[in-house]
Amino acid sequence: MALHFGKRDIDQPKPLNTGMATPRYGQATGASAAQPQAQSTPASQVTPDVDLTSSTTTTTASAPPEGGSKLTVGPNIKLKGVEITDCDTLVVEGMVEATMDSRVIQIAEQGEFKGSAEIDIAEIRGVFDGNLTVRNKLVIYSTGKVTGRIRYGKVVIEEGGQLSGDIECSVGAGNKVSSKHAMALAA
Repeated sequence: MALHFGKRDIDQPKPLNTGMATPRYGQATGASAAQPQAQSTPASQVTPDVDLTSSTTTTTASAPPEGGSKLTVGPNIKLKGVEITDCDTLVVEGMVEATMDSRVIQIAEQGEFKGSAEIDIAEIRGVFDGNLTVRNKLVIYSTGKVTGRIRYGKVVIEEGGQLSGDIECSVGAGNKVSSKHAMALAA
């Protein structure tokens, strides 16, 4: 298909979100599968339409649901004195001082969150300091440090991760285990 500037190509409508999914090796992509080819090309010569120079990466485990809202506070960004609402996923790569109620919070290694948060799932690779209530699962990676008043349903701490402060596990309906201590898994 040739590119013509100033002219619309209405013969072949393009499907939305092309290039979003990576095709398997040897399979044609959605756009090239819809267009008839004049000659057969061996599977070893098929090249998928994927932009390998893009710096954007998405992981399926941490991606927000379709139509979900996602707020990313990038590196070297400071966000102070705010209340974050109606946000499905908050990604912290910079510094955030806020109160929030959300589904997922992801704090990157260089990220820092200070304040109060009520979350379904928390993935901490950086620093969290304040009041944290995790309704489902709290994951602290080896570089993560969580301090303050922490409430969680389930917790996973990688070797090297730190958890300290007033910690309470809500094991079921009404059953609570509480302690004031610090946990650190040595590297």
